[in-house]
Amino acid sequence: MRPTSGASRSKPAPPAVVPGKEGGLGTFGGVFTPSILTILGVIMYLRFGWVVGNLGLIGTLVVVTLATSITFLTALSIAAIATDQRVRIGGAYYMISRSLGIETGGAVGVPLFLAQGLSVALYTLGFAESLARVFPALNERMVALVTTIAVAGLALISARAVIRSQYIVLGAIGISLISLAFGSPVEVTTIELTGASPENSEPFWVVFAVFFPAVTGIMAGVNMSGDLKDPARSIPKGTFWAVGVGYVIYMALPVILAMRADALTLIEDPLIMRRIAFWGDGILLGIWGATLSSAMGSILGAPRVLQALARDGVLPASLRFLGRGSGPDDLPRAGTAFTLGLALLAVGIGDLNMVAPVLTMFFLATYGVLNMAAGIEGFLKSPSFRPKFKVHWGFSALGAFGCIAVMFLINAVATLAAILVVGGIFVWLERRKLSGTWGDVRRGLWLAVTRMGLMHLQGTPDPKNWRPHVLVLSGAPTRRWHLVEFGSSLGHNGGIMTLATVLPTARVTYERQRTLEEGIREYLARQGVYAFVRVAGADNVTDGAVELVKSYGLGSLVPNTVILGSSAQSETFGAYCRMVEEFHRNRRNVLIMTGDPETVAGRHQRIDVWWGGLKRNGGLMMILAYLLQTSHQWRRAEVRLKMVVASEAAAVQARANVALFIQKIRTGASLEVLVAGGREFSEIFRESSRDADMVLIGMPSPDDVESFQDTYARLQSWTAAMPTTVMVLASEDVAFGEVLVQRDVTMFQGS
Repeated sequence: MRPTSGASRSKPAPPAVVPGKEGGLGTFGGVFTPSILTILGVIMYLRFGWVVGNLGLIGTLVVVTLATSITFLTALSIAAIATDQRVRIGGAYYMISRSLGIETGGAVGVPLFLAQGLSVALYTLGFAESLARVFPALNERMVALVTTIAVAGLALISARAVIRSQYIVLGAIGISLISLAFGSPVEVTTIELTGASPENSEPFWVVFAVFFPAVTGIMAGVNMSGDLKDPARSIPKGTFWAVGVGYVIYMALPVILAMRADALTLIEDPLIMRRIAFWGDGILLGIWGATLSSAMGSILGAPRVLQALARDGVLPASLRFLGRGSGPDDLPRAGTAFTLGLALLAVGIGDLNMVAPVLTMFFLATYGVLNMAAGIEGFLKSPSFRPKFKVHWGFSALGAFGCIAVMFLINAVATLAAILVVGGIFVWLERRKLSGTWGDVRRGLWLAVTRMGLMHLQGTPDPKNWRPHVLVLSGAPTRRWHLVEFGSSLGHNGGIMTLATVLPTARVTYERQRTLEEGIREYLARQGVYAFVRVAGADNVTDGAVELVKSYGLGSLVPNTVILGSSAQSETFGAYCRMVEEFHRNRRNVLIMTGDPETVAGRHQRIDVWWGGLKRNGGLMMILAYLLQTSHQWRRAEVRLKMVVASEAAAVQARANVALFIQKIRTGASLEVLVAGGREFSEIFRESSRDADMVLIGMPSPDDVESFQDTYARLQSWTAAMPTTVMVLASEDVAFGEVLVQRDVTMFQGS
């Protein structure tokens, strides 16, 4: 669980737009027209001849087929999502946020809005530039400003007005293509099959990168989702028709161009189509129509994405007004005005050459994430994902890979910039702790990953990868927080920690259990502690704890270490010791922590480990000391390895052997060998460790002593009035020495 201290959870308002609207836009006007007009754009008129000249007829057909294949795969993913869920206003953002979560949707949706908003300026500047070349007396900047205001004005009136105007543009493009088909060669030439010579042409992937944005217009129709009469029907059908028609046109045009001009002419003259066409000025109509239609598609799409972002609470509170809709068509007039301001600012700057590659990356990132969403949904086979249009998840995965590959081929620097922007927005939204009123695929994805991991964890444990998976018998964590803190320091949030509470059955109903667990989880989150929580009931608390430890876990992933506080109550002392013995028999390491909870751990500067070698408890104690020392709380602590020997001669040999061993295991511990000199161990123990902040001492195995209860009582008497002490009982079937040392190191075994 993530900490929520200092953060508020924003509850997005439910969208006001129904899935489909009476009298809404149909497939042709709402999806096909804006999509095909964006596909048949400026690149077709001003760069397609350059593509044919560089690669020839065969290479161009390969480029068109490869690029359209990626777009077609994305269209398949869009169809799958659109026929599974109710697609409301927001188009691609809506689909992604409802599949991969609001953070991912917002991380893509915000850049998508910016890209579409700035694209309005990009297209109107292109229109103004081409118009000024034909009519030099015109002021290019003023034409761009007037055109931007005009297309935004149409969008403010109604989406239908823009769609109707796009029919005129579609007619102009149709006239230009007919004029091109009935044109004549500019020179006598053979069909250019292979393109210009290598020294006069660009490599295949450079040409591919220039052409690919021409086929990425399918999102123009998807963005109209909130204005469609039947989105589930219109989005797939209109998108497929746009991809198909665009592909036929792009496969036919290279034949015409290759037959009517040689390679160098095609490369050098951007307006070669005007020279080839029967009516040359008809090509200008097509160019102007392409730029205007793309601008209108962007001015329709951007405000609707913005409206959906505002309604879901992704935007800051000061911008929530952008989610309002006007009239029966729910027009995003506030969002359109906001988009107009952004576009006019960009037109005023006038130079978008540096921004344009990043905008393309944002569009491609959206396509890639849409493919990922459909692929993950299909892979998980969740019962809730039941699209009418079924697509194998492998096609969606291939589409996602294609989008990522093309992004790097077009511009690696712009790709990295787009990734940084998307990642930054994702982190920002994560920190805001937004929550949606819908489910998403992330839980199913984690379940699939968890299942796969658990299946791979089956088998013999590997000492090299051992971690403490801690179960803390904490009771109410507020009263035994030192146990929780100790377990967290051992785990470093890398192992798995569970806080468990066992209560008398009479006090625990199912509803109370859920309430208690949720309360503990919220408390842990405020403290920044990552842990599972389990509340159980039993007639006898110690018996309940044994049953919990025995049964808790999933597959081979079970708690291997139990942390509990000491018990000095005479009436429960025997039951407590029997509980520890049961933990040991069930191969759970046991750590019993003593000391005053108010003063536990002191200054976090010194840890004493009373050591008798790697056998039995020695290896585990050294691992625990190392884990503590590398935690944030104990990072400045010194670990002292203490050994007691009978004589000075034994001390000399111990210092030589153990010092070499400590050097090789690289834990940073220091060695202190103590000579007994006839003194009792308890006396040496108390005298040597009374100034420590934490003491680790081993407990004899219950199998090796006549009475574990008497042994534990003796240990308790030793640790009375001592600093915080952890009694360690290694029970797990793990060679803890192998966790510390390499296989070629001779281990100091001790006794």
